[in-house]
Amino acid sequence: MCSFRYDDDPEPEEQVPAGPLYVPVRPGGAEVVMRLFRTPLGARTVVGFTDPGRLAATLGVRQPWIRLYESVRSAMAEPLGVSLLTLDPTFTAAAVAAGPRSRLPCPKPPRSQPGSPDGGSHGDHSRSVRAQGQSG
Repeated sequence: MCSFRYDDDPEPEEQVPAGPLYVPVRPGGAEVVMRLFRTPLGARTVVGFTDPGRLAATLGVRQPWIRLYESVRSAMAEPLGVSLLTLDPTFTAAAVAAGPRSRLPCPKPPRSQPGSPDGGSHGDHSRSVRAQGQSG
């Protein structure tokens, strides 16, 4: 047992860390918005780090953050229905690649040949449907 007592040590029954946490944020116009994450089971959670180096190692050095005390974090997250705090996570999914989305071309259905079992009328049938729709 440690004989020294530090001011920022939590009491044993406290389930939150003492002192402010480094909380990832995203720009939101004139203010910043606390980022919400999901646990592996899909529950929404706020992520807090005890050290800015741990935040950078997990989310990258370009991830903006603010320092928040637990009471402020709770006041911001609980109206959104988020009461879970994940402390110092070490694994995240890969970042989504930025840039334009590329679409793969849809494969075209094979065209029927005149000697095929359907008599080669597949292409003609689609034209006749359009013609019926236009004449009505």
